[in-house]
Amino acid sequence: MLTKSQKLQQINESKEALKQSRTLAFVDFSGTTVEDMKKLRRSLLSVGAKLKVFKKKLLRIALKENGVDFNPEQFDLQVGTILAKGDISEIAGLIYKFSKEIKNKNFKILGGYDLAEKNFFDSAATTRIGQLPSREVLLGQLVGMLASPMKMFLYVLDQKSKQTVENK
Repeated sequence: MLTKSQKLQQINESKEALKQSRTLAFVDFSGTTVEDMKKLRRSLLSVGAKLKVFKKKLLRIALKENGVDFNPEQFDLQVGTILAKGDISEIAGLIYKFSKEIKNKNFKILGGYDLAEKNFFDSAATTRIGQLPSREVLLGQLVGMLASPMKMFLYVLDQKSKQTVENK
């Protein structure tokens, strides 16, 4: 059991972490091994995110003091909070891939919260965002779609020029 001063210290620590973050993601890590959690933490560090475990009640107080109207106590399970400076898409993909790679099938994505827009993403939306290809892949696909009509037009012009040379 934590003393009152320890609880205040955890609230202050979580408030500071929230001020430095733009996005939160919540995961249920019940039954996940320590090695798997270390692996997740390392992969999150690569994008500048951190996995912290706060008591839900203390996290609710810290969120309320930061002006965020969200209650993490709605989750009945053990909740790990992922704090990220970037967008939800940066961390949702890593979390989704991690949930598919590990042997523990109890690991679940519970949702996400965008602190800048004050928008909550439920479990299904966060999972769908995680399933999307990376930004670079999507941009490459867009460039391919935009370049395709130009390539076809150039092909038609090339074939027409060959026909006119053969007809002479």
